[in-house]
Amino acid sequence: MGNLLTPDAYVKNIYGIKPDRLKTNGIKGLILDIDNTLVPTHAPDADNRVIQYIKELQSNGIKAIIVSNAKQHRVERFAMPLGIDYIYKALKPFGKGYREAIRRMNLKPEEVAIIGDQLFTDIVGGNLAGVKTILISPIDPDEPFLLKLKRLAEKPFLKGKTFLDNY
Repeated sequence: MGNLLTPDAYVKNIYGIKPDRLKTNGIKGLILDIDNTLVPTHAPDADNRVIQYIKELQSNGIKAIIVSNAKQHRVERFAMPLGIDYIYKALKPFGKGYREAIRRMNLKPEEVAIIGDQLFTDIVGGNLAGVKTILISPIDPDEPFLLKLKRLAEKPFLKGKTFLDNY
């Protein structure tokens, strides 16, 4: 179980994940989480910085898709203005949403990475799906109570890990 809980990289935030480095590592597609990865949990829409980041990925030939456990309305509202595909109620960490994302991007698992803020959903799911996994620090500590409990359970697995500024 240890390997399932180990991301390939620890990065402070998505903006430290550079398209040229992704391409150097053979990554042609990104699976992105929304809440506390791209925006704070309470933010309904992408901000200008997220919009620019998605455009930078696309201009570098990197596909992006949102895979979220959230309901359709939340995910659709977020993804549509970005012009990227999405999967809602993905049941992360189970593989169906990841496999569907890989299929929709028409890529091989080894050409895909997931970026997410949760060890037990994003990283475990990505490792089960055979994609590269990048764990980022959550954007906002103001989270629902149950998620705060999950963060406490993650702490022992993250002890001594350093989150890099760039990847």
